[in-house]
Amino acid sequence: MSVRDVRRIAGRIRWYVRELTGESAYDRYVAHARAHDPDTPVMTRRVFEHSRTDAREADPREGFRCC
Repeated sequence: MSVRDVRRIAGRIRWYVRELTGESAYDRYVAHARAHDPDTPVMTRRVFEHSRTDAREADPREGFRCC
């Protein structure tokens, strides 16, 4: 297996893990926000994650957290 193959496989694993954990959601948000209204300030990652958590907890279809 060549170095190129290892890098390609590692890149695919990284992509999968980021999608699985939701880490790539912020990157998609930033790309969408900048494409649709470049003058609007973009939320920081911390604010974005808080807003995602609040929205998830407010939606009964997503379940709830007891703790």
